[in-house]
Amino acid sequence: MGAIFNNRIRQVLLLAVIIGLFVLLVSNLYAFVPGMLGAITLYILSRTWYDYLTRRKHWNKVFTAILFMLLFIIGLGIPVYFSIDILASRVNTVFSNTQDLVKGFYSISRSVNEFIGFQVLTEENIQHVLSTLSDSVPGFLNSTIMILANLAMLLFIVFFMFVHEEEMAKVISGIIPLRHRNIYILSEETKRMIRANAIGIPLISIIQGLFATLGYWLFDVPQYGMWGFLTGMFAFFPLVGTLAIWLPLVIYEFSIGASGVGFGLGLYSLIVTGNVDYIARITLLRKIGDVHPVVTVLGVIVGLELFGFWGFIFGPLLISYFLLLLKIYRNEFGTFQVTAKSRQDPET
Repeated sequence: MGAIFNNRIRQVLLLAVIIGLFVLLVSNLYAFVPGMLGAITLYILSRTWYDYLTRRKHWNKVFTAILFMLLFIIGLGIPVYFSIDILASRVNTVFSNTQDLVKGFYSISRSVNEFIGFQVLTEENIQHVLSTLSDSVPGFLNSTIMILANLAMLLFIVFFMFVHEEEMAKVISGIIPLRHRNIYILSEETKRMIRANAIGIPLISIIQGLFATLGYWLFDVPQYGMWGFLTGMFAFFPLVGTLAIWLPLVIYEFSIGASGVGFGLGLYSLIVTGNVDYIARITLLRKIGDVHPVVTVLGVIVGLELFGFWGFIFGPLLISYFLLLLKIYRNEFGTFQVTAKSRQDPET
C-alpha cells in the first residue's frame, strides 16, 4: 500500500514539474505562438502535396521542403508585407489630418440628425473614438519586427515538420493519452477545421473585397481598387469587419458635401458588402467544410485575443476542440447511459 502511495506521489510531482516547465516555456515563447500556429496550418494544408512529391515522385525531402519554403515566402510573406505597407501609409495619412475626420463625423451626424430627429454623435463620443483609434491602430501596424520574427519562426518550424514528419507523428501519438480511435478523430477534426478556416475565411474576404471594390467604382470613390483591397483585409475581423473601411469613406463623402454619394455608398455597403459573406457561407463554404457561424464568430473573437492573426483559424479550432473533447471524454470514460436492467422495477 505504501509503495503504491509513494509511486503516485512521484507521478504527481513529475506531472507538476512537466506542467510547470510547459507554462514557463509558453510564457516566454508566447510572442512566437502565432508563428508556431502558422507552421501547423501550412503543414496541414500542404502535406498532401509534399507527400506526393517525396513518396510518389521520390523527390529529396530537404530539397522539397526548401522549395515549399520559397513558395510560402512568395505566397504569404510578400503579400503580407505589401498589405501592411499600404495600410500603414494610408492610416498615417488619415491620422495626420484628424480635423478632416472630425469635420466628417460632424457632417454625417448633422445629416442623420435631420433625417431621424435626434443627435447620434456628440462631441465627446467623436473625440473618444478618434483617441481610441489613434492609440491602437498605428501601434498594430508598426509591429513589423514581430511579424517578420514570427514569419521566420513559421518557416523554421514548418521546415522541420516536413523533413521529420514521421518521427513527429510517432511522438505526438505517444504523448496524447487517448485511444488510437480517438486520436484519429482528433486528427481529422483538426484537419477539417484548419482547412475550412484557412481556406474559407480568406475566400470570404476576397469575395467581400471584390463586391466592395465594385461599390466604390460605382460611386466614383478615388483609388477604389486600393480601398477594396483594404476592405477585403478588414473582412477578417468579426463584428466590425468591413465597416472599419467603408464607414470612414461614407463619412468623407458627407464631409465634402456629397450627401447623395455618401448615402448610396453606405446603403450599398450595408446591404451588399455586409451580407455577401452570409451567402458565401451557405453556398461555397459548405463544400470546403461546414463550420457553424457561431463557432466561427466566437472562435475568432477568442483567437484574436490569444493568438493574434492566426486566431482566425485556431480560435474556432479551440471551440471545436472543447466540444469534441467532451464527446471523447464520454467515449473514453463512460457513456453515461442507464442500462435497461437498471431501469426495471427491482420488485419485478
